[in-house]
Amino acid sequence: MKALPVADENRTGYQRTSFKHWIDADKDGCNTRAEVLKAEAFMTPEQGPKCKLTGGRWYSEYDDQYIDGASGLDVDHRVPLAEAWDSGASSWTAAERQAYANDLGDDRALIAVSAKSNRSKADQDPSTWMPPAASDHCDYLRDWIVVKVRWQLAIDPAEHAALSKDLTNCPNAPVKVTLAR
Repeated sequence: MKALPVADENRTGYQRTSFKHWIDADKDGCNTRAEVLKAEAFMTPEQGPKCKLTGGRWYSEYDDQYIDGASGLDVDHRVPLAEAWDSGASSWTAAERQAYANDLGDDRALIAVSAKSNRSKADQDPSTWMPPAASDHCDYLRDWIVVKVRWQLAIDPAEHAALSKDLTNCPNAPVKVTLAR
């Protein structure tokens, strides 16, 4: 957490459309969402035309449940787009925001979770939302920090306090972070 600057957040000018997401960066016919779903499948789905996924099974860490079929899943930006904007992405170029929204370079940035858990999280940070499954709290906090460090984003005072408090219950293990920008 020492690598994260603490600063007040500012949502002025935020629009979700400022982050072009679910692109097909490698031009293989599958967008970022489908790439995450394929990578995280517990049981591999069948891939049809235009990368339509049928069947398959996933594990939603946020709520400790298995989900059959991709339609019950959302791909969550571990640090939501609005939170990224508030924490520094507002000064990025459109290309940097697109790279953030489609970050397949670190598997902690995007995660397939139940639609219900992702929608309950919305654009909240750890000061106001934690995964329903207590078993995921430490991984969630670690991954939150990794994404913030990777993209050189700030944390606000409430976020800092929540992270500091909640991390006391987690193992202190080093993590490797590759900067994205």
